[in-house]
Amino acid sequence: MAAVNTEILIDVWQRLLADPRKSWVLFEHGTCVVLTAPDGELAEQATEILKKFGPAHAGSSAGDFGVIDLKDVEGWVVTGHHNDVLAYVGPDEPQDQSEISVGLFGRSKRHRDGTELLVVHVEDKRGSADPA
Repeated sequence: MAAVNTEILIDVWQRLLADPRKSWVLFEHGTCVVLTAPDGELAEQATEILKKFGPAHAGSSAGDFGVIDLKDVEGWVVTGHHNDVLAYVGPDEPQDQSEISVGLFGRSKRHRDGTELLVVHVEDKRGSADPA
């Protein structure tokens, strides 16, 4: 499995999650956990979510996925059984770029991140966009 450069992943997720109020945590293989109710240590909160919802289990909802073809960034986002756990798949990663291949590739990245649990970036937006 080809690795995507961490700086590229950070840039992609910053562009995709442009909402100034969204805090998120990025894991080594490109899985992002969006924290809709950020509280305390964000890396710990995201790790607990990914530990539960990252690993894929065939034949269960944990094996399900959807593929979003991105408009503003090259590549795809692969969704899973938790709305806030998303995996980025770069345009050069899967050899076969069919929806099923991209989805399986993204699911495998989410699975690796959900078992290895290595945080590479925390985007803490708490207090960065106070309402007027």
